[in-house]
Amino acid sequence: MKTCVLIPTYNESRMIGELLSEVKNSGHDIVVVDDGSSDNTGKIAHENGAAVIMHKENMGKGASLKSGFAHALVNGYEAVIIMDGDGQHSPKDIERFVKSAKITGADLIIGNRMENPKAMPFIRWATNKCLSHVISKISGQYIPDTQCGFRLIKRRLLEKIILVTSKFETESEMLIRAGRKNFRIHSIPIKSIYNNEVSTIHPLKDAFRFIRLIFKINAEERREKS
Repeated sequence: MKTCVLIPTYNESRMIGELLSEVKNSGHDIVVVDDGSSDNTGKIAHENGAAVIMHKENMGKGASLKSGFAHALVNGYEAVIIMDGDGQHSPKDIERFVKSAKITGADLIIGNRMENPKAMPFIRWATNKCLSHVISKISGQYIPDTQCGFRLIKRRLLEKIILVTSKFETESEMLIRAGRKNFRIHSIPIKSIYNNEVSTIHPLKDAFRFIRLIFKINAEERREKS
């Protein structure tokens, strides 16, 4: 299964070189999307052998994912593994995603940090617990950790799902659309590394974006049925 590792980044020059040196050991092609960084993230990624997609300005994680997906489809990849560029995800888990995809036949494999959430900051745990419950209900499939960015997505799913958001809610949008279209979603336990980074969670803003996303998806489905 021809697979690439997609890493969306924004000002990750401190971590990206070390991360890429480890990811290269997986043997998969690497695609880095530099989302308008003001540092040398893109330059360092290029020097480490990654294919680099540059955004002239910061457009959001969802926009970075969509740029990476488009690149993967054009270049014939059968699957895309997404991992964060801040060192939170272990490259050693990459092959576990590939193996799980082959064994289960699932279209989307997502990491699950909730089996051992001791190191997870409380606000992140609480938000994740709530959103995972809601998204599982809406998508029609049980997903214990919907906010985990470490994922494997197969080509046939990418070809069928049209994403309309461009920020962090894009990850939730993909799960909801995939679940409602009966693509199979499977979870595997992973550990995450938290380096005392400042949380990017904004409860009110994120809640508003999520509610808007649900209304948008429901409206689309009503139009399709009418």
